[in-house]
Amino acid sequence: MRDYQPNKSCSADPTQSYYSFQRQQMVESQLASRDIKNDRILHAFLKVPRHLFVNEPNIKQAYDDNPLPIGCNQTISQPYMVAFMLEQLDLHSNYKVLEIGTGSGYQTALLSELSNEVYTIDRMPELVQTAKKRLEQLGYQPVHYKTGDGTLGWKEFAPFDRIIVSAGSPKVPNKLIDQLSTNNGILLCPVGNEFSQTLIRIIKRGDHIEQDNLGSCVFVKLVGAEGWET
Repeated sequence: MRDYQPNKSCSADPTQSYYSFQRQQMVESQLASRDIKNDRILHAFLKVPRHLFVNEPNIKQAYDDNPLPIGCNQTISQPYMVAFMLEQLDLHSNYKVLEIGTGSGYQTALLSELSNEVYTIDRMPELVQTAKKRLEQLGYQPVHYKTGDGTLGWKEFAPFDRIIVSAGSPKVPNKLIDQLSTNNGILLCPVGNEFSQTLIRIIKRGDHIEQDNLGSCVFVKLVGAEGWET
């Protein structure tokens, strides 16, 4: 028996009550009824207001089972894909996590709910600025932001217990593998061509590296020195 139970409470604000209901429906129909079993992840998805991380024209679709555009030719990923990746990361509350691809900041918020400290990088300054403002308004700390080439990681703060890449790359960036903890560190990265990828999981134990194939996925391109050129 899992601890997760649907949230039956109602807010005095009808708008907030509406979005709370939408989140509950999303968690029940898209996550809990499929193969997402981690209670901490389900509760995090109930808590984080996804509608605040999408553009105004798409707000009514915020809890739909699909990705949505967020500007700069980037997207906020399908809720199920985000949940699946977070479950595969096996996050603990004392972990330090590196996120490659800040995007809207939605996954950043979920990572902050599930870990101790989040370092997030995006090459688009406007996305970093918007995400930082949004996350600070929602009280998410400690989150550290950087604008730059995510394929190079954030060496100053390595090693990281977990690294998650939210864009497709022709290969797993070596710099990210180097910055992964040797104590059962886990790195997730979509690897493939520009149109479809395979989600690769790297597990690092000392000098030994294991690699798993977690299935097909589709992400925008990871642009950088160890990714795509443009």
